[in-house]
Amino acid sequence: MKRFSATIILLIILFLSCDDTNSETMASTSIVFNFTHSWDDTTISNTDFNTIKFINANGENLSISKLRYLISGITFVGNSGEELNLNAYNLVDLTNNSSLRYELQNAIPSGSYKNVKFTFGFNNEDNYNNYQDLNSASWNVPEMLGGGYHYMQLEGKFIDNTSSETGYAYHAIRAVDITGNTPVFQDTFFDINLGDIEISNNTTINIDMNVAEWFKTPNKWNLNQLNSALMPNFDAQISMFENGQNVFKLTSVD
Repeated sequence: MKRFSATIILLIILFLSCDDTNSETMASTSIVFNFTHSWDDTTISNTDFNTIKFINANGENLSISKLRYLISGITFVGNSGEELNLNAYNLVDLTNNSSLRYELQNAIPSGSYKNVKFTFGFNNEDNYNNYQDLNSASWNVPEMLGGGYHYMQLEGKFIDNTSSETGYAYHAIRAVDITGNTPVFQDTFFDINLGDIEISNNTTINIDMNVAEWFKTPNKWNLNQLNSALMPNFDAQISMFENGQNVFKLTSVD
């Protein structure tokens, strides 16, 4: 799922003209973001789904039956600080292996970048646009919770404290408190900074999501207490935001 501004070519020209590092490097290349997933040191795929085989930091045994999440705002930061912001988003869906490999629609200038970053979810400006593909994917957030779109849906089952299998739905959205007369919102999207990257011919940027971290740091997640109705739970959304800071990492650049 891709969305690009008609001004991207102009942005590239301006980027090249402003950035001293890239000013002599006019060649552009295709870029692929490749998303992998792990549970700590163990690689996971959808072939691992629907089997209780994972143990979270709280000692609860669980399975995964769905994992999909949104990334947006991909930005390339030149060595002199200029930013090339791509008006693009991608719904990564490990459930059916959709969009794990995300190729940018437009070529990116080759050269050294002091940072490549993207946003988990949507920022507020993008979140309240209308995206037909996300609507079709049932990615919307109910209007009573502020509207917009999900950032992540992670679902499965766990063994609860009665030794029964119980479903959980770990859904991340913009945090909202609807207990008062007026809803109170707090931003829970965040940027993932990949650091220095050298862009050359047909570069693939490999990024791993450690799913175990959603339940681990700094908030040890207790599924017996927090397993459903998490979207209207303001404090739970803030805890997800805090745990998400350690979830993504750059594994390699090919």
